[in-house]
Amino acid sequence: MNTNDFSLRHIGVHGDDKKQMLNDLGVESLEQLMQETLPDSIIVDKDLNLPEPFSELELERHMKRLGLKNKTFKSYIGLGYYNTILPPVIQRNILESPGWYTAYTPYQAEIAQGRLEALLNFQTMVSDLTALPIANASLLDEATAAAEAMHMFLESRSRDQKKSGADQFFVSEEIFPQTLAVLKTKADGLGVELIIGDHREFSFTDKTFGAILQYPAKYGEVYDYSDFCEAAHDAGSKVAVAADILALTLLKAPGEFGADAAIGSTQRFGIPMGFGGPHAAYLACTEDFKRQIPGRIIGVSQDAHGNMALRMALQTREQHIKRERATSNICTAQVLLAVMAGMYATYHGPKGLKFIADSIHQKASLLEKTLKDLGYTLNNKHFFDTLSISTKGLEVERLKEIAELHEINLNFHDPKQVSIALDDLDAATNEGFNDLIQVFSKYKGVEAQTVTHTNSEVRIPSSVQRTSDYLTHEVFNSYHTETELMRYIKKLERKDLALNHSMIPLGSCTMKLNAAVELLPLSWIEFGGVHPFAPQTQTNGYRQMIKNLEDYLSEITGFAATSLQPNSGAQGEYAGLMTIRGYLIDKGETQRNVVVIPESAHGTNPASAILAGMKVVVVKNTENGEFDMDDLKAKVEKHSNELAALMVTYPSTYGMFDQNIKEVTALIHEHGGQVYMDGANMNAQVGLTNPFYIGADVCHLNLHKTFAIPHGGGGPGVGPICVAEHLKPFLPTNPLVETGGEKALDAISAAPFGSALIHSISYGYIRLLGNKGLTLSTQSAILNANYLKTKLQEHYPILFQNDKGRVAHEMILDCRPFKKAGIEVTDIAKRLMDYGFHAPTVSFPVAGTLMVEPTESESKGELDRFIDAMISIKKEIDEVASGDYPVDNNVLVNSPHTQELLTADEWDKPYSRQKAAFPLDWVRSNKFWASVGRVDDAYGDRNLMCTCPPLEEYV
Repeated sequence: MNTNDFSLRHIGVHGDDKKQMLNDLGVESLEQLMQETLPDSIIVDKDLNLPEPFSELELERHMKRLGLKNKTFKSYIGLGYYNTILPPVIQRNILESPGWYTAYTPYQAEIAQGRLEALLNFQTMVSDLTALPIANASLLDEATAAAEAMHMFLESRSRDQKKSGADQFFVSEEIFPQTLAVLKTKADGLGVELIIGDHREFSFTDKTFGAILQYPAKYGEVYDYSDFCEAAHDAGSKVAVAADILALTLLKAPGEFGADAAIGSTQRFGIPMGFGGPHAAYLACTEDFKRQIPGRIIGVSQDAHGNMALRMALQTREQHIKRERATSNICTAQVLLAVMAGMYATYHGPKGLKFIADSIHQKASLLEKTLKDLGYTLNNKHFFDTLSISTKGLEVERLKEIAELHEINLNFHDPKQVSIALDDLDAATNEGFNDLIQVFSKYKGVEAQTVTHTNSEVRIPSSVQRTSDYLTHEVFNSYHTETELMRYIKKLERKDLALNHSMIPLGSCTMKLNAAVELLPLSWIEFGGVHPFAPQTQTNGYRQMIKNLEDYLSEITGFAATSLQPNSGAQGEYAGLMTIRGYLIDKGETQRNVVVIPESAHGTNPASAILAGMKVVVVKNTENGEFDMDDLKAKVEKHSNELAALMVTYPSTYGMFDQNIKEVTALIHEHGGQVYMDGANMNAQVGLTNPFYIGADVCHLNLHKTFAIPHGGGGPGVGPICVAEHLKPFLPTNPLVETGGEKALDAISAAPFGSALIHSISYGYIRLLGNKGLTLSTQSAILNANYLKTKLQEHYPILFQNDKGRVAHEMILDCRPFKKAGIEVTDIAKRLMDYGFHAPTVSFPVAGTLMVEPTESESKGELDRFIDAMISIKKEIDEVASGDYPVDNNVLVNSPHTQELLTADEWDKPYSRQKAAFPLDWVRSNKFWASVGRVDDAYGDRNLMCTCPPLEEYV
């Protein structure tokens, strides 16, 4: 065994096990299996032009060298990104713990109670600090959250407003520039007119449906927005406030001065800047919007035994149900970062957070006095942490030189002012603050005074000082020692099933190995401590890595260029369609606004199309899962003049390679349309074929699927877009950092390169595997799926397969025939928990089915255990069907079985406790206990509660 070959660590099946599996499939080799699985017309007989693979040691050393090319100057740039102190207890026990970072979105609530509780804490934290009753479980970034709030207000207009065409949205000129850029892109697709100006001079009209304000404002000023909110409501408009989450410990909460929604970032709560992300944004609102709020909401419900249980609430808002009627295309969150931010608040509590905020504000107040004494002209009247200095009469370049000599970055992005944003580090130490005083003293040619105390006056006006309590729940007042927080984190982790326990065979989710060596740089200051708007000369390590990763992804997909800016797969879809839209408008073909989407598509596809200003036309699939060419031709010909694009997932969500895919893409091009490929299933393409060769013009990738970024319990993710040469000029840019094409979209997300910190994971993944390892990974994923199919097809009907009986990297088990025995697909999903497995994807893309994707990382032993579990469950179904057990009282409908239930004094079930808990011998050695019984979703929706209940409810 070559211990330097990482592919042997990443891929689960080797040697005799592989030979046995190939033999079971009736093929001689992986190559033969690929020939039987992929259409000949799409196979690319050419190696990927990628560097030779690293060993794990070589990758670690390489990343260290890249990190040293970044300069981690003390940042006072602000603009939504701040130095912060990540408590080591949270770093070690959450960020670096596979029990947290390898979990999936908590669709299966019974085995996700830990992170559901952590997310409920996050929601409670946000709700308390904003004084708004409803908060979601995080969004992608602050700018995206602002755009989502605007869209929420648009969809919530009154009947009269819709009738009169109220389509104007006011944006304060003092909003962060990256937020304004994302709002512009979103408004363009939605047909909204942005009115940008001074909130003190703006007058609402019957055309204005909403507004957004920054709190504190871009360069630090703290305004009282009460009168503005009152004027908005008098005119029938809604107001969103982009609020600094830490500032809200000292400032009056948005809900207290009349805001309808509050949005912002929780980056300040212990999350590294990471050159732009990932960070958990928040959106909180009044009860009026609980049916429209985007993203996920964690709610309190009860289980089958009447015990409190948590789950994702209001799931009918999800895109795979609402599709083109969805008010958002957001299908993920930033769960891992939200969990960390919530734990930061739990660890510090209300008193600790207020201490940090007070310390920062006192330093800012002292800085104001010092700067005035030195003769600088300040623009602020009131502030929390950020000061603005007039550049009138100032030699800006000389000041910048002096600052850089002291390894300090100030905000020089506005020619009229220099701003300085203080942060956690200034609350913790005087070192950086004294260096800051040195810079401004040296510019004036005077000796700097060392700061030894920070007692100074409050510079927040009394009308906006916070007087209300927050974070009063026990959870924020109980875990302030490291021992207590460590145990609380572990208590929650034990409730959740993640990849560190067993395979998670979720179709369309690609729950592969997230190798430890790929994750190491996430904890390094050289990557975490870089501000996204730092000078380019200080970010050479990041820029080299990003450029290389873009080139690798372009090579893998066959395209000309890549943008890493989108922060999720759905955001990648939206970015790809907006790129197409920009191209068509540039060509003068503004009438092209129809997107053709197959009925098998993921629900985010039609939702994204609507957000991009497109109209959706749905095309049928045939019984074998392929495109219905007659229906496609008829609809393409009907809309030939208006055809903008086809959205297609390949292999399809049915788990097979359509034989007619090249015919499909050629037809779209013949009628002047573009082909957008959803890269959700790219794990079946890498090294064997590519989207460009198949005929696509643009695709998005899910780096959190194919390229090994962990799912984090429901985020973070990265959804880059790769484009053909003609679309390259339209790739998104950023208002403060040059990127994208010469005819670029304003921005898709807040940071120029999206969630740059975690790009290091996918970069490492590609560098470890190289051409041969990546191709073998794809082949192994297809092998594992077909092995499962071969072993399970005698017990479960397989819905879609090609004419040689092959599936791609996933397959669909049809569970609908069991309904006649009274067994639903949900019963099978819940019963799998008793065997120690997370269920495959339930009822997508076909209701009543399970979509299974094993990935390349699982061993034959683990695959065989899953097969044994599924066969055993089929026998249990047969026992119910034959009348051995009642339809309403059997091991399936009563699952999952909790430890509490099985150890109770009384047992009234018609089957044994052993059958319930240990259905197969191997379950005993690694038993996973669901912490609650089956959760009652309907109860939770009828009694919506999305903040922490009293502590006694948990007992």
